[in-house]
Amino acid sequence: MAGHSKWANIKHRKGRQDAARGKLFAKLIRAIESAARTGGGDIQANPTLATAVQKAKDASVPKDNIERAIARGTGDLEGVTYEEAWYEGYGPGGVALYVHILTDNRNRAASDVRSAFSKNGGSLGEPGSVGYLFEQKGYLLVVGGEDEVLMAALEGGAEDVRAAEGQWEVISQPGDVMQVRAALEAEDIEVVQSEVTQMPTTTVVLDATKARSILRLLDALEDLDDVQDVYANFDIPDEVLAEVG
Repeated sequence: MAGHSKWANIKHRKGRQDAARGKLFAKLIRAIESAARTGGGDIQANPTLATAVQKAKDASVPKDNIERAIARGTGDLEGVTYEEAWYEGYGPGGVALYVHILTDNRNRAASDVRSAFSKNGGSLGEPGSVGYLFEQKGYLLVVGGEDEVLMAALEGGAEDVRAAEGQWEVISQPGDVMQVRAALEAEDIEVVQSEVTQMPTTTVVLDATKARSILRLLDALEDLDDVQDVYANFDIPDEVLAEVG
């Protein structure tokens, strides 16, 4: 995309819709449990957990739910062990899709992902087929004045700041996203969202027909309980995005 903000905003809007039916909360809780199980329950010492908790807070997940998820992850409460997996494939128009899974049943997850691809004009690829097209980065979408955002972000350790349709994209190393957020918030700059994401290094421009098709595939994938996130390298021009809604 022209920057990352169109895709981020699409996912942010879909996230609010998912929250209305509880699906987003379940995925955020699952991410917290997995992070606590892998790196421990100390938020200060586990940056992956810190990011997962902040994302849950941004989505208004109740504090008690977050604390119980951490306790399940550390084994203080009984919980489910989730396995992480990545699936790679292509969608309509040659769009690369990188799908992050947390599951307690890998066979079920594989079957569901394969079905979503095949029913929506996509195809699964071999491991390594598209992962190299993405780069893990810290990503924040913020609102504020140019000088204030630029100064606070760079002082917080950000790598780049980009204009994005009336907002600002702030890019950092994955482990720096929380300290960058803290630097921005210390200057009263509104952080719309923050996360560790997979950013595409190349993009594929889509027309309206292919845009509709890829968005249907993304909906099908993100509707799966085992899918935590879907990363894609499409670029939908503004006029096309307005047409397809």
